[in-house]
Amino acid sequence: MKYYIISGEASGDLHGSNLMKALQKQDVNADFRFWGGDLMQDVGGTLVKHYKALAFMGFSEVIMNLRTITKNLSFCKTDIEKYNPDVIIFIDYPGFNLRIAKWAKQKQFKTHYYISPQIWAWKEGRIKAIKNDVDQMYVILPFEKDFYEKKHNYPVHFVGHPLIDAISDITQVDDYKFRKDNDLSDKPIIALLPGSRKQEITKMLSVMLSVVDDYPDYQFVIAGAPSQDYSFYKTFIKQSNVSFISNKTYDLLSLSTAALVTSGTATLETGLFKVPQVVCYKGSWVSYQIGKRVVNLEYISLVNLILDKEAVTELIQNDFNTKKLKSELDRILDEYERTKFFMDYYELEKKLGGKGASQNTAKLIYDALND
Repeated sequence: MKYYIISGEASGDLHGSNLMKALQKQDVNADFRFWGGDLMQDVGGTLVKHYKALAFMGFSEVIMNLRTITKNLSFCKTDIEKYNPDVIIFIDYPGFNLRIAKWAKQKQFKTHYYISPQIWAWKEGRIKAIKNDVDQMYVILPFEKDFYEKKHNYPVHFVGHPLIDAISDITQVDDYKFRKDNDLSDKPIIALLPGSRKQEITKMLSVMLSVVDDYPDYQFVIAGAPSQDYSFYKTFIKQSNVSFISNKTYDLLSLSTAALVTSGTATLETGLFKVPQVVCYKGSWVSYQIGKRVVNLEYISLVNLILDKEAVTELIQNDFNTKKLKSELDRILDEYERTKFFMDYYELEKKLGGKGASQNTAKLIYDALND
């Protein structure tokens, strides 16, 4: 069968590649055409557009690139019609994907959505479009099933979280070799995950680094995003016990004693590596004020949202300062507190349903197409 897959971000490329591998096991004749990245391309098929050409973040950047986005939408529709797939699989990326889904439904293509848009956090009104335009929805967070089915009477499949598969598939890191290859000392590591976008990193990293001098017995290692050069990070680094490693976040987390993490998927990744963490967030005053009014959530970290309690401390906006960050870092370095983290993290992994998200989704898609 022919599968047309649309992913517009690095995470979608990862999860899309694993889904493609799983689909190949279900369907030996699987043919892929996709919007994604290098990982999906490595699996096989035809890459139409790379996600790096689609990454428009923030209101102003979207406005500035409206013409490009409109052209991409038009091109995508034409490309789908030429390929004439048996199914279109959307992976997150809702601003683009929901527009294509609406058109695709009208053209009578089968529409399956893997990794739901976070409409439970904001833009809940998108539920109407999803119910109208998406034939099958595969959700990866346990509370999403209740959100869709109990609140909105829309049946969905909870398939588990693909990060569990991605993390379990990595090769065990050799501590000695990793430190030697990356010029790290033998001191315990505190990982700094300041985000991936320049604006985000600028706001987060300076405060994270402000506590470094108070911990001479540790080394701090910045997890660099693949989209940013070291030259950008270098402007923030003033202390000698701060190192930088690019595009090796999982390896770094596997060896870390603690972590300071910008809110987002990284909080969940850190939890799955069983690393005690402090979750941090600071935006512009305007963005924060808008966010408070449109985001209806008690927590900002996925760890706390899934566990439905404050398992990890969240330092948000004005609370994200040197004094409070140091106090929380002291706390998570305490052995008793670390034991509590591990217990919560095991509960987190249990709630996420264990391994098999990609395989579960692939089987459901293949079975649905053969009904």
